[in-house]
Amino acid sequence: MKPLFGSLSWHRVCGGIGLATVIGLLLQACGSLAPQEGAPRPVAVPEVNSGKVQGQPSLARTPKEYRHDAARHLYARAPMKVYKGRLPPMLYAVGVLNVDIDRRGQVQSIQWMRAPKHAPEVMAEIEQIVRAAAPYPIPQHMTQVTYTDVWLWDKSGRFQLDTLTEGQD
Repeated sequence: MKPLFGSLSWHRVCGGIGLATVIGLLLQACGSLAPQEGAPRPVAVPEVNSGKVQGQPSLARTPKEYRHDAARHLYARAPMKVYKGRLPPMLYAVGVLNVDIDRRGQVQSIQWMRAPKHAPEVMAEIEQIVRAAAPYPIPQHMTQVTYTDVWLWDKSGRFQLDTLTEGQD
C-alpha cells in the first residue's frame, strides 16, 4: 500500500488512531472552513438607492466602451424584441439615440440624434424599452455617461443595435 503520511501507510494511520477519528478530524477541518455561527455571510443582495435597484458594475472608462455594456444589457432585458440573425436589406426604421445614465445606472434623459419620424410608434417603443431596462450597468470609472447607439428596427417590431448587429443582407 502506498504511504500517505510520510513513511506511515493508510492502514497504520487508521489502525493506530482509528478510522472514526480520522474521519472526525477531516470533518472538523472541513467545518472550520465554513463561516462561523454568528459571523456575517456574504449575501448577493442588490443595493437599493432612491427606491430603485442598482445595476451591475461597468468597468468601461469611455462612453464608447460603455456602449457595449449598455447594448448587452438591453439585449438581456428585452430578449424577445431582439432580431436574431442578419437583418433584411430594407429596414422599417433607423434611429440614433443618446442615453444619459447617472452614477446609479438610472436613465436621466434620452435625446434623439436622428429620429425615425415616419414611425412615431417605433420612437415611443424604443424610449419605453430604454427606460424599462433601468438600472443599467453602473459606470464605475465615470460619474455619469452619455452613450450613443443606432437602433435598427425591422417591420416585425424587433431590433438590433449597431453595436451588436449581426449584419444586414
